[in-house]
Amino acid sequence: MKKITFVLAVIGMITLGSCSTNNDNVDNDTISEVFRYNGVNFLPNDYSVVLDFPHSIYESDMVLVYRLSGYFQGEPIWKLLPETYYFDDGTLDFRFDNDFTRFDTEVHLEGFDLANLSNDVKLNQTLRVVVIPAAFGKRDTVDFKDYKAVVKAFHIDDSKEIIVQ
Repeated sequence: MKKITFVLAVIGMITLGSCSTNNDNVDNDTISEVFRYNGVNFLPNDYSVVLDFPHSIYESDMVLVYRLSGYFQGEPIWKLLPETYYFDDGTLDFRFDNDFTRFDTEVHLEGFDLANLSNDVKLNQTLRVVVIPAAFGKRDTVDFKDYKAVVKAFHIDDSKEIIVQ
């Protein structure tokens, strides 16, 4: 009887020793990703486009959308959405905005008289979606408007961006 009790005690210790109470479900090997969308057109139907992700992301991931607004000394200028432009009197002219799910993001062109807005801002746009896993936890210390700061803070190699057609 003492041997059975001893064997059960050993099995119990091994079983309980392998249990963990750490349930934070942090995926430490997840990395940030960059998806690039070229030739995006905001057409008169509703001036919005849906950018499908190449794969689903986690619900806790953060999605940032940047628009290529031009170049300065050969370097691209990426502007974080929402991006708003005003008339000289301070009223809204137009803006780019977005919302996202685990599978896509929808980017909207909003404003007044969009039909007469220059094709330079409606057609052939380049958008970059940056997916950052929530586990990184640097949200309070990063200026998300500064694309280069985001790339540096989250160790993103944007040369490995996924080009989505």
